Amino acid sequence: MSKQTTAAQSSKRPSEDLEHAPIQSSPVSQKYRIYVLVILTLVYAFNFIDRQIIGILSPLIQQDLGLDDAQMGWLKGIYFALLYTVLGIPIAWLADRYNRVNIIAISLTIWSGFTALSGLASNYMQLALARAGVGIGEAGGSPPSHSIISDLFPKDKRASALSIYSLGIPFGIMLAFFATAFLIKGGSADWRVVMLSVGLPGVALAIILKLTVKEPVRGGDNAGADLTQVPFSQALKTLLSIPSWWGMCLGISFGSFANYAIGTWIIDFYVRAHSGLDFVNLLVVMGIINGTAYALGVWVGGVLVDKWSQRSKKAYGLVPGLMLVIATPAFMFSLYVESLNASLALMTIVLFASGSYLGPSFALAQTLAPVKVRAMSTALLFFVLNIIGLGGGPTFVGLLSDAFSDTHGSVEGLRLAMTWLAAPFILSILAYFWTSRKVDQDWQNAEQRNG
Repeated sequence: MSKQTTAAQSSKRPSEDLEHAPIQSSPVSQKYRIYVLVILTLVYAFNFIDRQIIGILSPLIQQDLGLDDAQMGWLKGIYFALLYTVLGIPIAWLADRYNRVNIIAISLTIWSGFTALSGLASNYMQLALARAGVGIGEAGGSPPSHSIISDLFPKDKRASALSIYSLGIPFGIMLAFFATAFLIKGGSADWRVVMLSVGLPGVALAIILKLTVKEPVRGGDNAGADLTQVPFSQALKTLLSIPSWWGMCLGISFGSFANYAIGTWIIDFYVRAHSGLDFVNLLVVMGIINGTAYALGVWVGGVLVDKWSQRSKKAYGLVPGLMLVIATPAFMFSLYVESLNASLALMTIVLFASGSYLGPSFALAQTLAPVKVRAMSTALLFFVLNIIGLGGGPTFVGLLSDAFSDTHGSVEGLRLAMTWLAAPFILSILAYFWTSRKVDQDWQNAEQRNG
């Protein structure tokens, strides 16, 4: 009998009899680990295709439905983020107890279906309800995925593994840009066709996931740890008591406030500020930038932290903080240069540098948390991140742009609104630097707690 099997049996509790699928008890091969990581990364890519598509199609939707910037801000931000954020906690509670593969497959089917339904919306209210539906589905994506990856990969490889998983963000955004560019004709195609086309393939991926991925043994390299399920209040109290967990949480949240706002409004800004541009060509270029610079930044962030952290765990805060020191001025200049090409070059730097915080932050959320609340750790992280970042960033810029446009016009109004994003970037830098001062002790405490 393998060590893994023995550990799984010794830690078994009556509540685990409720698992709906057999637990994989034999040692897993490296090829299988990589396969699962690739599949979950594809799921995450579909997550961001469906999340990002409204920002890409924003000028077409706004023109078709006659919406102002404030209304678009609500659609891009809080309407999606509210249910996505609120439901993340109870879904993570389920993921810490029941079959995570099933939860991901069902969630993927729901959010893909609602993305397709968005293409059938004929008015603002219908589109808002569909966006809320997408948020409901996507709530069940990342917490169980993070938990599975953490069970399959050891601590010293976890930042790299979760950085690869995080590549779903730039690759998903890239595919959303490319799909839109391919489907529209002359910049005036029906945006509804794009919504339908990017939503339906997610259902097929959910079937592949369900048929080919098995539920892993919980605990991974901490398989001998106590896996007795704990009440939500106790899990919350434990996570709130870890200083660097909160520093990382605020760092990624403020950074995402700015990045989500940029991602959902940059196309609108370029269309307004650079009249006469080739819309399809812009989409292709933005897709390439996201699929190369942003993806490289996500990967580099994880690799740097895994290597640097062998000497000092401070790397988990210093690498993201230093990278954002580069990203912030580059973004400010990108808004005010006259040349579109110069702005795109600066945006390339922004995406590369700001992508670096994803893998290290996700890894820290898993490693610092007790094994039995790993999914809850990710869910609480995403609760704070998405209330502040996803819900706040796009909505804040939309409301501010609408207010500024009355006196400054639509171009300068949006430019001024996006300029305010320097503030959350600076707050993110400060939070990550503070995290670097606390993480060594918290890491030691986590190792003692998890065994």
